Formats: sequence, C-alpha cells, structure tokens
Amino acid sequence: MKSYQHTGEKPKNKKTKITMVSAFKSIIWPRRKLVFIGLILIVFSRLASLVLPWKTKVLLDEVIPNKDFDELYNLLGLVAGAILIQAVTSYLLTKILSVQAQFLISELRAQVQKKVLSLPISFFDNTKSGALVSRIMNDVEGVRNLIGTGLVQLVGGTITAVISLILLLKISWSMTLFVLVPVAVFGFIALKAFSYIRPIFKLRGKINAEVNGRLTETLAGVRVIKAFNAEEQENKVFEKGVDKMFQNVKKSLTATSIMTSTSTFLLGIASTGIMGIGGYKIIQGDLTVGDFLSFTLLLGFMIAPIVQMSNIGSQLTEALAGLDRTEELMNMQAEDEDENRTIELESLKGDLEFNNVSFAYEENKNVLHNISFNAPSGSVVALVGSSGSGKSTIAGLSATFLNPKSGVVTVDGQDLSKIKLNSFRKHLGVVLQDEFLFEGTIKENILFPRPNATDEQLQNAVNAAYVNEFTDRFELGLDTLIGERGVKLSGGQRQRIAIARAILADPKVIILDEATSNLDTESEVLIQKSLTKLTNNRTTIVIAHRLSTIRKADQILVIEGGKIAERGNHDELIAAKGRYFDLYTYQGKI
Repeated sequence: MKSYQHTGEKPKNKKTKITMVSAFKSIIWPRRKLVFIGLILIVFSRLASLVLPWKTKVLLDEVIPNKDFDELYNLLGLVAGAILIQAVTSYLLTKILSVQAQFLISELRAQVQKKVLSLPISFFDNTKSGALVSRIMNDVEGVRNLIGTGLVQLVGGTITAVISLILLLKISWSMTLFVLVPVAVFGFIALKAFSYIRPIFKLRGKINAEVNGRLTETLAGVRVIKAFNAEEQENKVFEKGVDKMFQNVKKSLTATSIMTSTSTFLLGIASTGIMGIGGYKIIQGDLTVGDFLSFTLLLGFMIAPIVQMSNIGSQLTEALAGLDRTEELMNMQAEDEDENRTIELESLKGDLEFNNVSFAYEENKNVLHNISFNAPSGSVVALVGSSGSGKSTIAGLSATFLNPKSGVVTVDGQDLSKIKLNSFRKHLGVVLQDEFLFEGTIKENILFPRPNATDEQLQNAVNAAYVNEFTDRFELGLDTLIGERGVKLSGGQRQRIAIARAILADPKVIILDEATSNLDTESEVLIQKSLTKLTNNRTTIVIAHRLSTIRKADQILVIEGGKIAERGNHDELIAAKGRYFDLYTYQGKI
C-alpha cells in the first residue's frame, strides 16, 4: 500500500468511533482502583442523601403525634451525620477523581503531541499548525467527564434513582407506575437526542480547529496584513469562522433545550398526577401525610438524577466526539513505523547516491524524472535551476522527508528508504532558506540539537559561524532574547545562528536550502566563510540562486523540468556555454 510520505496524500487512518465500551476498556479500566474508591464514596454519599426523605415519614407520622423529643433529637443527629457524610465524600471525590481526570488529560495531550511529531513532513504541509494545536489541547478535554465528575454523577444518579424507585414502590406501587410512564418517554427522547448531538460535537471540534488555525496564521502574519492594509479582510474571515462555530453551538443547544423542555413537561405531568392521586388516597385513608411527603421527596430524588443525566449524557457525548477525533490522529501511521525500515546505521561515512529516482506529489504527475548522481563523502553538490524545477524535492529526498516513487537513494550503499530514520537523521544537518528559530535566547537556539554541549563546543560553533560578530555588540550577548521566530534579528543574523546550530550538531550530511538568499553583501561574505567550515569533510547538498556562492562546489547539477540538464564543476559548465553559462552571465549583469 502506498504510504503518505511517498506522495502528497494524508496518512491513511481507520475510521473510528469511540463507544462507551471501548472508552471503558482504554480509559476507565486501567484506573479501576481509583474509580472503585470513587464508586464506594458515591454510594455512601447517595445513601446519606436518602436519610432525610426516609425519616420524614417517621417525623410526621410518629415523632410529632407522640411528642417524642428523644426520638426527635435522634432524628436530628442522624440527619446531621448524613449531611456531614455527604460533605466529606464530595470533597474526597473531587480530590481523587477530578484530579485524576486532569492528570489523564495532561497524559493524553503528551501522547497526542508525541504522535503528531512522529507523522511525516507532508502531513504538516497539508495541515494548519493552529488546527493541530486545537486537536492536541482541546479534543482530549472531555475525558474529564469519563473519569471525573461526569462518570461519578452518572453512577451516583443511577444508584439514587434505583434506591428511590424501590422505596417509592414500597410506599405506593400504583403512584410509582404512573410516574414511570413519562420517565420512560423522556428516556427514549434523550437517547435519540444523544445520537443526533454527537456528530454536531464532532463537527464542532473540526470547526474549532479551523478557526484556531486561521487565527494562528493571522497573528503570525500580522506584518503582512498591516503592510497590505488587510485588517478588515482578515476580520471578515475570522467573523465567518466564529459564526460557523455559533451555528454549530446553536444546533446542540437547541437539541439540549428540547430534552430539557420535554423533561420539564413530562415530569410536570407526573407531579400533577401524583398530587391528585396522593390527595385522593389521603382522603380515602389509604395513605398517610408522612407517606405522601416521603413519596414526594423520594420522587424528587429519583427524577432529579434522570434530568441531570441528560446534561451528563451531553457531556459524555461531547467527550466521545473529542476522543473520536483524537483516535483518528492516533491511528495514523508514523513515519518510523514503516515495516521496511529495518536497517540500523552504527556509523555513517556519507556517500550519497541517486539512482534513476522519480517522485510525484500527485498521482501520474512526476516532478522528478530518473535523477541519477553521486555525492561522495565530503563532497559538495550544488543544485541550480529555475523555480519549481525540482531542487527542493531532491533535497527533501536526501533528508528522508520524502521517499522516491521509483528508483533508489542510497547512503553508504544502503537503501535510504530501508534505514531507520533516527539512525540516519542523527547524522543529518539542515539549514533552510527561511530558517526557523524558537522563542528564547540565542544560546538556547544554538544548543537546540545538543543541549548538553560543553561551553567550549558552543563557543567553537559561535566563532565558526561568526555569530560573535553581532552578539558581542548585545548587552546580554548569547543570552539575548530574540522574540518569536527570531523577529528581533536581521535575516543575516538568523542565518548565522542556524549555521552555528548545524555546526554544533556535527552532522555527516548537510542540506543547505538557499542558505545565502536573504543576505546582504557583508553578511554573505561572513556566511560563506562559516559555510566553508560547516561543509568541510561533510557531504553537502546545496540549493543556490546566487551562483557566485557555489563556484567551488565539486559538482553542479542544473535541474530543469525535473531532469538533470547539465552537470560538471563551475569551470566545465562555463566552458560548455549551456544553461548554467546563461544563468551565471545573466546574474553577473544584474
């Protein structure tokens, strides 16, 4: 089966729908000890809550008529003790289950983030970063209702309703059966509503991810927006997104309100009927006032959990919808799960070779056609050509970000598509055209590939990339904060930090993607010196528009239309007076 990294498609994943049974097995059962303790506490809490309605009959039918003060004090003590039990169990439930639920959420977020980072590069090319942030942070939130308060209320409500039902039948089976009819109708309507609401909640997660994704892009591109006076345009896009969210929420609220209104109507009818039946039985002498009051209170204890369960059901439905989306991500194939990748590299010399390699992002639309070249260990191979000719695709194949559709890329004679990614990438360094820097200090960014590097190793990288040329002018030196994506630095300064980072990583294979394209003349001179040190004794693939920067390359490949149009060193290609000669002389006139 074709894997996602071979093409531009999304990773294959199974369609999943989380059920309460699967959620129980994967989430609740592994924490069964804590859940069991929670269930014991909820049983005590619910039993304690029934003391008041249970003893009301005794108060009205026995204690008050007999003026029995001793029994009155005993009743008050029993009720006060029951209230204390409810308060203590409520605190312990929050302490045990709610805290555990939040811990589970943090664990799931970490697992989802780990999974996302394991997916192939092309997945990120097709997915907004803001949408992924939403899926990592928001979709797992609902799990608190499975392991925390939602589960407790569901179980506790069921226990209360069942015990209340038994006591109600004991007082008057005829009045109880009358109540059960509207309750059954409400239960049927609620189940239908939950099946309708779940897809709405799932869609809400998708909409929320889209809105967050666009908002993240807007904030990241605020300079472009202001430069083109496009604030109003972005405002309209965002307003459209939040309105879509509102329409979704409105649907779920409508369904929920129908359930609530139905419960109010049906249970109101039941209460009215009970008033009539109870009044008739009291007049006939078949029911005492104490029995009637106890029945009314117990009826409330039976009905309240059932009504509450409609809200809990909505919470659990939302939780399962979020877990559906999370499961979709977790079922995607990670790039290192390819069963063909079995070779573990113990060391790397760095001989890189392309043998009749073709590649397509879309089916039957090749962007590379039978590319063949050899980059011996320690050599520099430069890729030049017009935009869209396939240079970056060759670099992506060299970095294992992509796999060939046909043909083979080898390193030290081993098929690169069969080598375990970690064992190759620990020998790989990349310096991109628009190099990404993390928010933090200059020092933290340089140390990124090797956080435990010594001060001497750090300083050697700083000096080799001429980073000290500008950090020496900063008050805090290497500890200077650079802002998000290095916004406080110039393009040349960011590029030198990126080169220092690559030098510190000490790779055997280096990919340089337009590493000097954003630089002024002074910065270019310094970076050319640092690149000479970076590429020394390392296999280097260079993509360059400034042809003056690659005159010393061991081999230059001119890529046009996904094919190698010319190859040779600088002098050979100039002498041939072909495409490279045209490009070089044209740039010399500019």
